[in-house]
Amino acid sequence: MIRMKFCFLLLMGIVGVLVAGAQSTVPIRLLNQYEGSIGAFTLSTASTSTVLEANKEGYVSLQIDTTTEYTITAPAHDTVRFVYSQLPAGKKELIVQKLFTWKDLLNPMFYISYGGLWLLLLIVFAETGLFAGFFLPGDSLLFVAGIYSSNLAHEFLKLLGMGGLQNEWFDLLVLVGLVTLAGVIGNTLGYWFGRKIGPTMFRWKDNFFFKKRYLDEAHVFYEKHGGGAIVFARFLPIVRTFAPIIAGIVGMEKKKFMFFNIVGCLAWVFSMIFAGHFLQKWVKTQFNFDLRDHLEVIVIGIVLITTAPVIWKLVAGGSSKAGASSKK
Repeated sequence: MIRMKFCFLLLMGIVGVLVAGAQSTVPIRLLNQYEGSIGAFTLSTASTSTVLEANKEGYVSLQIDTTTEYTITAPAHDTVRFVYSQLPAGKKELIVQKLFTWKDLLNPMFYISYGGLWLLLLIVFAETGLFAGFFLPGDSLLFVAGIYSSNLAHEFLKLLGMGGLQNEWFDLLVLVGLVTLAGVIGNTLGYWFGRKIGPTMFRWKDNFFFKKRYLDEAHVFYEKHGGGAIVFARFLPIVRTFAPIIAGIVGMEKKKFMFFNIVGCLAWVFSMIFAGHFLQKWVKTQFNFDLRDHLEVIVIGIVLITTAPVIWKLVAGGSSKAGASSKK
């Protein structure tokens, strides 16, 4: 009898150890397709349901059975089912797709995630060569592209059968070259469009959307600043969309335009992509801080920095005009 009781207790102890081993606390990272945290979510099985929250980097510790299937539901995200033991051994990470909203169009990671290199090139072309491209996130998109330079460059290298080539500097130069080419072609198209409609526009009558004096002022501006106007315009949102069109309208000499077009585009692309790539590496090394986890802050900062000169010009211009009017 004593032996049977001992065996029973031993068996119960083994079962207890197995149960305790199956139900354990495990780490996991939950991100959306833009590499942002999904925040609050519900973790559930057929019989249980728990509300949890991932931190800003997407990490959360789960007390689960690693062999049981769980369901994750989060506001504005798709539902995902997973078994922890079936996730990749080296990186316990799960992507929970965020549902589309119109705000995503202002998020550079939207374009990187869904279009990669080819959508990046199309956006740079559109923003510098088409009227409709002025709202696109050029500066912040190039900055983020610098962070993901290897991934983007390899999309092109795979087409050439060079996907196995791993070199940081080569990847950066490939990306800079392709984006610069897209920007130069875009500006050239804008310039050509301006040259074609320019003579006609000087005969247009003034209306709510068009004032002939704007063309005269643009002509004076280009006469004063020359090719520098094309270079500086690259770093100013909205302005870079219309600068080549105006240059064509006011008749800037073709060779002069192309020279400063290439110089300006190369300077813009080089500075933005290299800043994103090396600032990410430096901050990660020095402070163990990953810029990819805080892209929204980076984007806001870039927008403020690049639009500040335009805002200042508008405010200063308005103040000077007001002062001139008061003197009269």
